[in-house]
Amino acid sequence: MTKVIALMPLKANSTRVKGKNFRKLGNKPLFRWMLDKLLSMPEIDEVVINTDAIEELRREGLPKSDKLIVRQREKSICGDEVSMNRVIENDLAHTDADLYIMTHTTNPFLSVSTINAALNTLKSSPDKDSLFTVNKLQTRLYDAQATPVNHDLNNLIPTQDLAPLFEENSCLYIFTKQAFQTTKARIGKNPMMHATSAIESVDIDEPQDWDLAAIIAQADSLEVNV
Repeated sequence: MTKVIALMPLKANSTRVKGKNFRKLGNKPLFRWMLDKLLSMPEIDEVVINTDAIEELRREGLPKSDKLIVRQREKSICGDEVSMNRVIENDLAHTDADLYIMTHTTNPFLSVSTINAALNTLKSSPDKDSLFTVNKLQTRLYDAQATPVNHDLNNLIPTQDLAPLFEENSCLYIFTKQAFQTTKARIGKNPMMHATSAIESVDIDEPQDWDLAAIIAQADSLEVNV
């Protein structure tokens, strides 16, 4: 049986959107959108929060679950300049699983069904050691010198017929411990990509991202697995 651990790092402070992890989005704090989904999934055995905000989490109230593990972030890996790969490396040193899922609190609309689909896709691909989510781009792109990247100005074909390019969106990563140890990163040597929808790919990084997420969270017609 495959043991799966989900890693959800969480910081006390945010440079561009102050206190966003604990700020209410819709009817609950931002961090609970992703945490509640991970805890609801029977495919996930443990959910690890590596954080420098244990007191804030206690004040907000954590769900009661035998699956939830909260780890005090070590001082040596605290701060905005510390690579997320170092935080993941620290978690892997203290846990053991066949597969690791890594998500962010800042992607509140990533659905349970997408996480499951990505997990099953990697499980059924023994030649791959990792998976990461992407935005599929079929639009006319240019480099900094205004040179077309993926199309011919003299042959304007419909954008849906352009060869797609893919943008890493940081919503979801799945990897083995061996893959991480080989590259020292959450993308291994033999990765695969999994495209997510525009709404699921919303990442709260700037104040305008929060405003967009707030509109989505309040949309009565939107079905989001929370």
